[in-house]
Amino acid sequence: MTPGHEFFDPPSPIVSGLRQRCPRCGEGKLFKGFLALAPSCDHCGLDYGFAEPADGPAFFVMSGVGLLVTFAFAWVEVVYRPPIWVHFVTVFPALILGCLATLRPVKAWLVASQFVNKAEEGKFESLGRHDHDPRRL
Repeated sequence: MTPGHEFFDPPSPIVSGLRQRCPRCGEGKLFKGFLALAPSCDHCGLDYGFAEPADGPAFFVMSGVGLLVTFAFAWVEVVYRPPIWVHFVTVFPALILGCLATLRPVKAWLVASQFVNKAEEGKFESLGRHDHDPRRL
């Protein structure tokens, strides 16, 4: 096989997301910092320029962790009725640590999903056109 024409059997988006690895080869590092994506895979050379998860990871993480922690907070309050300081000591750290622990894997999962599904910015064929074509109605 010639160089540059390797066959890759990409892992599922959830697997590469949890491992935080390249969505094509499953081996190279995806991140160069805590949340900053590397420019390309150090194993297969895939350019990560296609990846733009925007605020999706933060939204999903805040929503999911927020719901779980709020449910736990409400359950503890109803069952045990602890003093308010117990909630301050447990709920805020749970929210912060839960969000920080899940942000990278969720971002990696969304990047892998973009790669597997060949996601790209939406385009409109009729953008800027003013002619009337009854076939497009």
